[in-house]
Amino acid sequence: MAMRTWILFVAAWLPACAWVSHAAAKEEAAPAASKRPNVLFLAIDDQNDWIGCLGGHPLVKTPNIDKLAARGTVFTNAHCQMTLCNPSRTSLMLGLRPSTSGVYGLSPWFRTVDALAERVALPQHFKKHGYKTYTVGKIYHGGAGGPKLKAQEFDVWGDAGGVGVKPAAKLIPPTPMGNNPLMDWGVFPHNDEDKGDYQVASWAIEKLEAMPKDEPFFLAAGFFLPHVPCYATQKWFDLYPDDDSVLPPVLDGDREDTPRFSWYLHWDLPEPRLKWVREVNQWRNLVRSYLACVSFTDAQVGRVLDALKATGHEDDTIVVLWGDHGWHLGEKAITGKNTLWERSTRVPLIFAGPGVRAGQKCVQPAELLDMYPTLVELAGLTPRTDLEGLSLGPQLRDAATVRARPAITTHNQGNHTVRSLAWRYIHYADGMEELYDHRSDPNEWMNLAGDAKFATELAEHRKWLPKIDVAPVPGSKSRVLTYDPKTDEAVWEGKVVRRGDAIPE
Repeated sequence: MAMRTWILFVAAWLPACAWVSHAAAKEEAAPAASKRPNVLFLAIDDQNDWIGCLGGHPLVKTPNIDKLAARGTVFTNAHCQMTLCNPSRTSLMLGLRPSTSGVYGLSPWFRTVDALAERVALPQHFKKHGYKTYTVGKIYHGGAGGPKLKAQEFDVWGDAGGVGVKPAAKLIPPTPMGNNPLMDWGVFPHNDEDKGDYQVASWAIEKLEAMPKDEPFFLAAGFFLPHVPCYATQKWFDLYPDDDSVLPPVLDGDREDTPRFSWYLHWDLPEPRLKWVREVNQWRNLVRSYLACVSFTDAQVGRVLDALKATGHEDDTIVVLWGDHGWHLGEKAITGKNTLWERSTRVPLIFAGPGVRAGQKCVQPAELLDMYPTLVELAGLTPRTDLEGLSLGPQLRDAATVRARPAITTHNQGNHTVRSLAWRYIHYADGMEELYDHRSDPNEWMNLAGDAKFATELAEHRKWLPKIDVAPVPGSKSRVLTYDPKTDEAVWEGKVVRRGDAIPE
């Protein structure tokens, strides 16, 4: 396949600039409670930067998300706090890094952790300020416990979401690494209306049409796709050509200059390697299915945004759209998430509505962690002093406002990446490193960490590694990696992997 150069819009790193402080968020007078804006909080699961306004894939079609970006501000250098659903969502909803909370795996539900049981989550803070809170689909990973716990998180819960209709049997051959039932993709006869995400949008639309006029609302809608299984109806699949033009650029042997510890982060996960999808002729099918699901989900976002406008709430509602983490489609020799590279950490983050300048693209580093303080500022709520994110208010007013703090993503204790304006630095638990210059290497194909010429850049980025880096909380079971430097052993759910062990393909 001919290689294509995909453009990533970056600027030079400015290490000497000052931080944006919480004090800056208090400069503008808070609006009166009766005039506080509503919030529409839209989440997309496993959505990488294959969005039109982000330029992550040259063929992707996302007209509704692009339209939202045009009437607001899109952050083109936004990153998640961990590349796995539960810790990413726990982080952004609580305003804490995974390295602070210790929530690194698909379990536990954070309310079962003593230190987090009473912490005020984002929707609770809005509820305390007179907002009626609604949720549907995947906002928290796996949902909250019983009725009492659910009522603690949101006032009203919708029952739509999930995969929706499924084929009678898997569409692809048995996959290695356990043949997980979620590992499936492709086209089969069904209707859009049968899909969980269509029903999520319909529930949100019904609530928008019935919203009382005398109280502000916080409505969270979480879409499941393009999370696997990536089942698409034919019309979305047909948007993308059945040829290699859909495939992302990959470099054979790309992992040869990366530390072996990079494999430990996804040693025993269900996502198949690039080698397998090539061998069974499924790579193109997977990529087309993912792209088709991206476009389908974009259409559901469009349905909700159309309803927001039709109900007269477009001008008085802050809309924030985000993805919980990215997803590899063959890059770095894998499919799936659970890495510290760009395709896994970079996510859509778009704000529109009151207090947001329209038509902006901001290249400053941003984090999903920043949503909590940003929404608090935009809505004029009482500021919180216990949040680890920074308000993006200055950038929403002027995208050129410098933000010197980079974005930090973690994957289990001791493994972190620092993404600045021009660089990605990765530090693994065994002390090994990677460094990429995004101005010349947006695909992260050339690890510069071993080159003495870049000692200054390495030292500058090491300064940003989290000072708090706690062990996994009790009850962590799934996909949590631990590393013992004394024995040089990594452990996945009780399975020990040593430096001399073969990497499973």
